[in-house]
Amino acid sequence: MPKSNEKVTLKIDEDLNQEEIQEISEDQIYTKSPQNLPISKRQEVIKINDFNFYYNRTKQALKNINMNIKQNTVVAFIGPSGCGKSTLIRSINRMNDLVNNIYLEGQIEVNNIKIYEKGVDVVNLRTNVGMVFQKANPFPISIYDNVAFGPRNQGVKDKAALNQIVEDSLKKAALWDDVKDYLRDSALSLSGGQQQRLCIARAIAMKPKILLMDEPTSALDPIATLKVEELILKLKKEFTIVIVTHSMAQATRVSDYTAFFLNGELIEYDKTKKIFTNPKNKKTEDYISGRFG
Repeated sequence: MPKSNEKVTLKIDEDLNQEEIQEISEDQIYTKSPQNLPISKRQEVIKINDFNFYYNRTKQALKNINMNIKQNTVVAFIGPSGCGKSTLIRSINRMNDLVNNIYLEGQIEVNNIKIYEKGVDVVNLRTNVGMVFQKANPFPISIYDNVAFGPRNQGVKDKAALNQIVEDSLKKAALWDDVKDYLRDSALSLSGGQQQRLCIARAIAMKPKILLMDEPTSALDPIATLKVEELILKLKKEFTIVIVTHSMAQATRVSDYTAFFLNGELIEYDKTKKIFTNPKNKKTEDYISGRFG
């Protein structure tokens, strides 16, 4: 495999800043959960190497993408429509396999597994890498059965175990208090924001390590959007989250790192604060300042 393209590669491994030093002691590094480690010391759970993606072998959607994503962080993908950000996020759990006539080069590693190698268990991959889509897509069944659907398919039959999974997942999705007395009601009776949080609960119920969110609030009102954003900040303590967003404000509110894409290329990838206050690339500055896109 050829060397990574230096222009689009940023392997994040900064020295600790003063805030991180104050937050963590040497003992914590070895005794606490990953989220207590400074980001620079966390494992890279997603590694994207020289990744090219084509539709019909003629339209190149992604061009030589190289980037690494740290454990228990939120990474925002930004860029104008058609820049490749949704194609990339769907490549991380091979959702693009469902599209006809695709072709790719390079590799993506998830938790040290090369996911495009022959013999990879794609069902297991998607269990460990959950997906939340742009538009809420609850199943036309009860709220309870939506959350229990995945665990049941995985072989969980015990009623008490299922009850606990449903309750825990709805609590993590900040939906339990809203629906605990209506679990047998149709999921379609929920508001749009509640339906999206139900879809997050359904993904959480599979106990993934990574959550992919493709514009999860684009169809929601500001209040529902705020609830989902607050939820993302809580969930990153347990999950690594990648979010596609067209909202610059949302990226600044929820993400630790931001990746800017343009015409299928990764233009810049850095800490969110740096991207929005001191971008290195003129194209990034033009986009976030509203000159195009």
